[in-house]
Amino acid sequence: MSSHDSSESNLTRKCDSSLAWASHNVPKSPNSRALGTLGENLVAEWLQQQGWEILHRQWHCRWGEIDIIALGIDRETEINRGNENSPFPISHCQTLAFVEVKTRSRGNWDAGGILAVSAAKQAKIWQTAEIFLSTRPDLANNSCRFDVALVRCEPLRQKTKQILPPLTATKFQSATAENYLLTLQEYIRSAFSN
Repeated sequence: MSSHDSSESNLTRKCDSSLAWASHNVPKSPNSRALGTLGENLVAEWLQQQGWEILHRQWHCRWGEIDIIALGIDRETEINRGNENSPFPISHCQTLAFVEVKTRSRGNWDAGGILAVSAAKQAKIWQTAEIFLSTRPDLANNSCRFDVALVRCEPLRQKTKQILPPLTATKFQSATAENYLLTLQEYIRSAFSN
């Protein structure tokens, strides 16, 4: 073994021992992808509580990924279109919601994630949605909208049991999972269009 190999081995041992010490004193935090999935779980559960059917989670193609694709009746749009006694009946056509979920901790740089949904990101989601619809012609006649869900993620001070799966959301749109408190801060319907 050369002196270079020996010093590299010692450095690796030192790093491993400091990491072992750190892992005992610092709560483990999942990577941002794992936290994003926790946020998506909360939003999917909330949508289901609102009567939406989750068709896909993390649907992807070569252009990008859509966090949640949901199908349901857009009650807000129906209310805005008139009442059932109107001479123009309201069709109960289902709406396809393409949902972008942004999970962030307090004090982030992008206003809870909304600034990360840039024009370029919107175009990518739009293009991905078009490809999705080309694979599902049975859904092509539904109205479509692009929603954004902003989820706040905060570490819990005391350890709790992991609740996943399933993640259960309360009526306050909050849940705990993997020692984090997740809160649906804002759900923006029809957040963008082409």
